[in-house]
Amino acid sequence: MERSQINDILEESDRFIRSFGYILPPFAYWSPEEMRRRTTSDARDIRANRLGWDITDYGQGNFDELGLFLFTVRNGSAEDLAKGRGMLYAEKIMISRKDQLSPMHRHDIKAEDIINRGGGKLVLELFASAEDGSVDPDAKVSVLTDGVVRNLDAGGLLKLDPGESVTLMPGVWHAFWGEGADVLIGEVSTVNDDLTDNVFREPIGRFSTIIEDDKPTRLLVSDYDVWL
Repeated sequence: MERSQINDILEESDRFIRSFGYILPPFAYWSPEEMRRRTTSDARDIRANRLGWDITDYGQGNFDELGLFLFTVRNGSAEDLAKGRGMLYAEKIMISRKDQLSPMHRHDIKAEDIINRGGGKLVLELFASAEDGSVDPDAKVSVLTDGVVRNLDAGGLLKLDPGESVTLMPGVWHAFWGEGADVLIGEVSTVNDDLTDNVFREPIGRFSTIIEDDKPTRLLVSDYDVWL
C-alpha cells in the first residue's frame, strides 16, 4: 500500500468512527515525532502492547476488496496472560467496508466478541476446526450471539445487525465483510497478539508492505519497530 493511500484511509476512518459518537483516545492523534518522543518516556506501553492505528490489505495490494481498518484502543501483555493475572483483555474498533473481505482465519489463544456497532449488516462465514487445526468442511459450528446459542452448518453465514454480537472461541475459523453499507465493528477479546496468533487458511500476510510515497501523518502499529 502507498503511504498516501494510508493517510487518506486514516482520515476517512476517523470521520466514520466519529459519525457514530465513538471518539478515539488522545494518542491516536500524536504526530510521528510526538509518538517517538513519548514512547521512550511516559507512553512506553503504547509501543510495547502495539496500541494504535492498523490498516492492512493482507499483502495482496487490493484494499477495497481484501482489507480491514483497525485501531487497538487497549491491550494487555503476553506476560500477564501467561501468569493468568493482570490486564488480560484487549479492545479494538474496526471498519469493514461494504463487500470488503477480511479473509478466513482463526486464533490459537484469543477469544473475542465481535460487535456490530453501526452501519450495515456484518456477515461472518464460520467453520469449526478439524483435529489438526485446519478448516473442517463438514462439522457444525456452535457460537454464542449475545448469550444465545446459535448452531450453523459448516460455512454457514451469520448476519449481525447493529447492536448484535457474536463470541468466537479459539479455533473457530471466520471470515467477515460488510453487507449493504460499511460497518463499524467493536472487538473485545483476550490479550491480542497480531504477530503470532493469526492463522490464515490461505498463505497471506497479516500486515501490508508500505511504499513511502508521502510522509506519514500518523504511525501504524506495523511502523513502530522501524520508525520508533
